Amino acid sequence: MLPLLLPRAVVSGLRGACRSSPSWLCTRACSTNDSFQPQGPNLCNSGEGSSTSGWRVLGSLLGLGAALAYHNHRCRAAQKESPHIYTKEEVRSHSRPETGVWVTFGGEVFDVTEFVELHPGGPSKLMLAAGGPLEPFWALYAAHNQPHVRELLAQYKIGELDPKDNTPSTLDTSDPYANDPVRHPALKVNSQRPFNAEPPPELLAENYITPNSIFFTRNHLPVPNVDPDTYRLHVVGAPGSDSLSLSLDDLRKFPKHEVTVTLQCAGNRRSEMSQVKEVKGLEWRTGAISTARWAGARLCDVLLQAGHQRGDTETHVCFEGLDSDPTGTAYGASIPLARALDPDADVLLAYEMNGQPLPRDHGFPVRVVVPGVVGARQVKWLGRVSVEPQESPSHWQRRDYKGFSPSVDWDTVDFDSAPSIQELPVQSAITEPLDGETIQSGEVTVKGYAWSGGGRAVIRVDVSLDGGLTWQAAELHGEEQCPRKAWAWRLWQLQAPVPAGQKELNIVCKAVDDSYNVQPDTVAPIWNLRGVLSNAWHRVRVQVAP
Repeated sequence: MLPLLLPRAVVSGLRGACRSSPSWLCTRACSTNDSFQPQGPNLCNSGEGSSTSGWRVLGSLLGLGAALAYHNHRCRAAQKESPHIYTKEEVRSHSRPETGVWVTFGGEVFDVTEFVELHPGGPSKLMLAAGGPLEPFWALYAAHNQPHVRELLAQYKIGELDPKDNTPSTLDTSDPYANDPVRHPALKVNSQRPFNAEPPPELLAENYITPNSIFFTRNHLPVPNVDPDTYRLHVVGAPGSDSLSLSLDDLRKFPKHEVTVTLQCAGNRRSEMSQVKEVKGLEWRTGAISTARWAGARLCDVLLQAGHQRGDTETHVCFEGLDSDPTGTAYGASIPLARALDPDADVLLAYEMNGQPLPRDHGFPVRVVVPGVVGARQVKWLGRVSVEPQESPSHWQRRDYKGFSPSVDWDTVDFDSAPSIQELPVQSAITEPLDGETIQSGEVTVKGYAWSGGGRAVIRVDVSLDGGLTWQAAELHGEEQCPRKAWAWRLWQLQAPVPAGQKELNIVCKAVDDSYNVQPDTVAPIWNLRGVLSNAWHRVRVQVAP
């Protein structure tokens, strides 16, 4: 990265006298903000030591005379001018190439417009931070927070943030959403109240395990603020057995179980159904799916202690959350008791996510994790568990998250006629390149994810560059999958030559699971009024640079 940027930095400096903005002339590698002191060679220090070695490297690359001239110019400018002060609103208004691309780090403001196309991770990754802070993204990519990277960033400094912007806002106690947690700025928000958001595709498949901060968020109600010291999980006992009131410490006394599980919202890729015909629901794109390593007590162990056993008749385990609407109605869902009591089903009362306590958006302090099952059944902020002869009476169990024929509309729908969604069908999507992107001729790299419900393993992902006329098998990455216990996705990748003379590629993917279920080729035959179970071939169109 350093050899890539240093010539750019010097060229930018030598051009500085021609720039219209004098603030660019005083950019310097030595930040005035103590929280942003670079630890690499100091380009504004006339002393010996690391500074000398740094200038030797720069001189050897570019010619010592040009490097020293730029060094002197920058230091003189830094001594003459005080930093310009910008508000956060001004920074937010510079989030596109047309307006200039600004970012912040600590209390400083940087104009990185010229660097966007040079970003080693690709322009789209840097643009995620456009108009906002770098810190949340550097937390995802720790390799950025290095001395030489901070030093290179400092060359693009144009000013500092207005300290008044850091004044905390007054909490509106009358607003049920006022105490919601702070979210990562990369998340693509589908609704603010309640908060629902997905990671952008270019981050989604970067890691097999999704970082907590960008794990997709599906909330139906305000996020409760639960005190872990007073928290109790109420588990209704079987007839003749005592009910349980479990604290967090009580749950930790059960054997700890860990499992890697992919969660997917029933509405993932709903936006594609909306293109066929209007549906009711959030316009999820391809990001209402994520994977984490969950840890907690097995639900079967807790139910057995409460006296529950599998009977001859079908019964259900009902879950009730601590989130509720103004009438006091809590979110609820249920799964069959047979699944809950099966130790091989790995159903958890989870209190950890990727080695950390559950974040508030993801159910702190305890949530249900049901591998292979739709996200709607995996109740967060769990407050009550009971075994009932019928499934949960909750609206979200009885009057939502069900699939219907394309011929059914809101005038004719009968929710009692369809079973509640539990296991989801086979799914895959492309995360790179992005739809509408321009790629270079020569070779294209296509990446994405694939997953199937019910523990069915993904055995193959087929990729086409010509809309489905010809196919190539992608390489599968991630943890090896056990038959009937393939709880997590597979990431996949294909590198293929771009056909000569092609000006556009119609890239398509489809996954196959170990039951040889395969995705349907189009959306129209699986369209339904709620826009759920959207798993047709995923398609992106890209232009090929001449």
